[in-house]
Amino acid sequence: MAVDGNCLFCQIVAGKLPAEVVAENEAALAFRDIRPCAPTHVLVVPKNHIANALQIEAAHIPELTKLFELAQEVARAEKVDQSGFRLVFNVGEDAANSVAHLHMHLIGGHPLGAMA
Repeated sequence: MAVDGNCLFCQIVAGKLPAEVVAENEAALAFRDIRPCAPTHVLVVPKNHIANALQIEAAHIPELTKLFELAQEVARAEKVDQSGFRLVFNVGEDAANSVAHLHMHLIGGHPLGAMA
């Protein structure tokens, strides 16, 4: 597994930094965002370090499948699977991406409104 010792999310995956973990599988970890924008705001990250969505390659397909499977599990556990939720990947400074580790925001728990 590729890790970056300077990466905040790699350190969370390794258990070196605390996080409120809500679910995990062999390839991904889900934990609560420390600055939630909705009642449900969970980050789902691959355990393998991938910098962002621009770095995804065909070889990542199995772990990305596990990433989305974990997001489905979290949506059901958080009871937003029926009412609706948003999955968001931010890439780059203009998107306010603050951690260079691929991560999906699972956001829900109230009406989110239209995207800007």
